[in-house]
Amino acid sequence: VYLAEHALMKREAAIKVLPRKRVEDSSYLARFHREAQAAAALDHPNIVRIYDVAADGNTHFIAMEFIDGQDLQTRVAADGRLDWDLAADYIAQSAVGLQHAHDIGLIHRDIKPANLLANEKNIIKILDMGLAKFDEDEDAGSLTVDHNENVLGTVDYLSPEQAVDSHNVDHRADIYSLGCTLYFLLAGHAPFPEGSLAQRLLKHQKVKPTALHDIR
Repeated sequence: VYLAEHALMKREAAIKVLPRKRVEDSSYLARFHREAQAAAALDHPNIVRIYDVAADGNTHFIAMEFIDGQDLQTRVAADGRLDWDLAADYIAQSAVGLQHAHDIGLIHRDIKPANLLANEKNIIKILDMGLAKFDEDEDAGSLTVDHNENVLGTVDYLSPEQAVDSHNVDHRADIYSLGCTLYFLLAGHAPFPEGSLAQRLLKHQKVKPTALHDIR
């Protein structure tokens, strides 16, 4: 991702470039275009806006709103867990942005601290629509099925049903992931920080995380 300035408008933008080694991989290229299409369907102050998607030869890129800020994963890693009132505000803003997406039938499928960006005014912007799907959208399902991608998302924030079948989830999967993100902001770690990928997936299915009031 690069910071750029429009030559005539002098407006700053973030330019997300697909690595050239991924251009020949149809899964990556299709998902890259999918991200642009999904984000372009949204218009909300808590979601990063897309300006354009294009290619210059083998260089495929998305021009998007530049946010001068820090994602919440980086924020907690640098400064530690957040004050409860700030964490609640961040999650509330994220929920409002997700509501807008859900209202038009779009499911993010990868809500996590690294995909929530806070600017200098503590306004949250939801990032990365690369795994998004629309309700009743066969193209999104076939894209991931064709490439044998049965489990999509990030294991520490993945809802139980998404771990079983990522293609048929609805908006509740995003809400679960947002709850796990709130847990991370308050605890300083994911609900189940230990174990292999498979063990953590299973814990989301069968185990309750340590209560937050036992942690702080």
